[in-house]
Amino acid sequence: MVAAETHGGSTGKAPVHFWIVSVLSLLWNSIGAFDYLASQLRLEFYMSQFDEKMLAFLDAMPAWAVSGWAIAVWGAMAGSVGLLLRRRWAVWAFAVSIVGMVVSTLHSYVLSNGLELMGTGGLVFSAIIWAIAFALFFYARAMAGNGVLR
Repeated sequence: MVAAETHGGSTGKAPVHFWIVSVLSLLWNSIGAFDYLASQLRLEFYMSQFDEKMLAFLDAMPAWAVSGWAIAVWGAMAGSVGLLLRRRWAVWAFAVSIVGMVVSTLHSYVLSNGLELMGTGGLVFSAIIWAIAFALFFYARAMAGNGVLR
């Protein structure tokens, strides 16, 4: 117990907020995983919500952008699972997810007409996704530093 006290009083026990954040993280990132899968599998009930311009945008997405999107989505899912398992690698999974987001965002908002298609609402939603991604990364890093993640 003395060693734990010298590191800010942390005993490695997961606080209640950890479990709340971990479950919410899994739920949030499950939505992203569903969006990715439904888009890639071209599920009719899901794709029918998009207009022709958005469908053309998705169809024209280069493999490197789709790969970035996949890395972002599955890295975030891995990070969420890592949190629930209390594993330190969750920090790295969230970091990898952010790298994938950089690639995907570069395509969507810099190298293509994604902003024109998605409008201000899409840009705001993307900003929210970015904010949550960074919040989860820094949260996981803090929990690793406090000894909650092993």
